[in-house]
Amino acid sequence: MKKQELINSALKAKEMAYVPYSKFRVGAAVLTEEDKIYTGCNIESASYTPTNCAERTAIFKAVSEGYKNFKAIAITGDSEYTFPCGVCRQVMREFSKDLTIYIVKNQNEYKEFTLEELLPYSFGPEDLIEDIIKDGKDEI
Repeated sequence: MKKQELINSALKAKEMAYVPYSKFRVGAAVLTEEDKIYTGCNIESASYTPTNCAERTAIFKAVSEGYKNFKAIAITGDSEYTFPCGVCRQVMREFSKDLTIYIVKNQNEYKEFTLEELLPYSFGPEDLIEDIIKDGKDEI
């Protein structure tokens, strides 16, 4: 079952987290429309700003391999239930308005949400003015 495989992949990815400063590990696994799973963990930096979340690591890995349409993502962290930050929610929205999100406590316990539930009234690519997108112009 892909859902359980996705959850297990996120739990395994959490173990790879590089978190020498916060000590707070997060793992994520994203499922493409083609049923491929890409994983990611959070990766910290001493200067903090370049730190990357697990969700974005997984999504960026998939995008870098040519996959841009996603069905689901599983996220797990060192707290009971770890939800994605606002930046990660916006990145998810960039690639899938109808994403299913599993917030994972452990292998058998998780909560299921839609992206719409976690990011209502979101802004996405279709909200940009069509002529600007087509022409590459930055004026209206």
